[in-house]
Amino acid sequence: MKIFSNYPAEVLTLLFLIVTFLQSGIDKLRDWNGNLSFIKGHFKNSPLKSMVPLLLAIVLIVEIAASLLMLVGVYQLYTSELKEMAALGVALSAVSLTFLLIGQRLAKDYAGAMTLAVYFIICIIGLYILNK
Repeated sequence: MKIFSNYPAEVLTLLFLIVTFLQSGIDKLRDWNGNLSFIKGHFKNSPLKSMVPLLLAIVLIVEIAASLLMLVGVYQLYTSELKEMAALGVALSAVSLTFLLIGQRLAKDYAGAMTLAVYFIICIIGLYILNK
């Protein structure tokens, strides 16, 4: 396929992020109560404890929207070599990670916050290569 020979880094980065965020969003949809219960416990001593359901819904929407934009972006990259939708999806992924980072820091889960850095770096690299 020509898309892999012309845009290997872009496509692989997008596929990685699509799998990451689409799986996360689907998991939240399929097991809303389990996720909500876990996160309520995680944030029981944070200033966010009363807003957990709303914040979880916002993260869910952002993750699904980012995934859909990146899927459309891969299609556009293949059909017309346009990168804007893909870049928008990656940027939205970075926004989602920033939301999660804020939550992890407020919950004083510094190890959890640190693991988000890897995904954030991949988003920044993706934005860089998609905007070249």
